[in-house]
Amino acid sequence: MVCGGFACSRSCLCALNLLYTLVSLLLIGIAAWGIGFGLISSLRVMGVVIAVGIFLFLIALVGLIGAVKHHQVLLFFYMIILLLVFIIQFSVSCACLALNQEQQGQLLEVGWNNTASARDDIQRSLNCCGFHSFNPNDTCLASCFKNSHHCSPCAPIIEEYAGEVLKFVGGIGLFFSFTEILGVWLTYRYRNQKDPRANPSAFL
Repeated sequence: MVCGGFACSRSCLCALNLLYTLVSLLLIGIAAWGIGFGLISSLRVMGVVIAVGIFLFLIALVGLIGAVKHHQVLLFFYMIILLLVFIIQFSVSCACLALNQEQQGQLLEVGWNNTASARDDIQRSLNCCGFHSFNPNDTCLASCFKNSHHCSPCAPIIEEYAGEVLKFVGGIGLFFSFTEILGVWLTYRYRNQKDPRANPSAFL
C-alpha cells in the first residue's frame, strides 16, 4: 500500500528519524564503551566515531522536530543536509566495494602510517609487530614481542580480513544511503502536503 496521506507521511518520517537516533546513540555508546574498557586507546579514532554519532543525532533531531511540527524551514534544511550525506555516503560505499587487493593494501599502509595510537591497539590485538617489517629497536605491545622479540608482520593478517571488512562496511553504508534518499523523498512529499488540522485557506 502506498503511503499517500499526511498522517502516514509524518509517521514514516518520524519512524525514519527515530531509527537514525538509535543508530547515533549506538555509535556514541560503542565509542564510550571502547574507551571505558580500554579496548581502543586512540582518542582520535573514538573522537571521529563520537563526532559522527553526534552529527547523525542532530540531523535526526532536526528531522523529527520538523516532521512533528510540519516546520517548512527545518524540513528544507533537513532535506538538503540528508541529500549531501547521501551523496558522500553512497560514493564512499561504492569505493569500498570497488577497491581491489592492491588498492586495499595501499590504503591500509597509509592508515597504518598515520595512526600511531591505533597501531598499538592493532599490534596488541593481532599479536604482530610492524606493517611489512619491524625494527627490533622500536617498541611493540604484542605479547610475542614481550616473550621472544620475534613477531610476524601485521600486513598479511590485516589484508586477510580487509576485503571482508570493506565489503561489510560498504554494504551497510549502501543500505543506509538508500534510507537517506528515502528520507529526502518523504520530506519533499511531506513539505508539499497540507495539514488537515490547519486553516484550509493557509498557503504552504
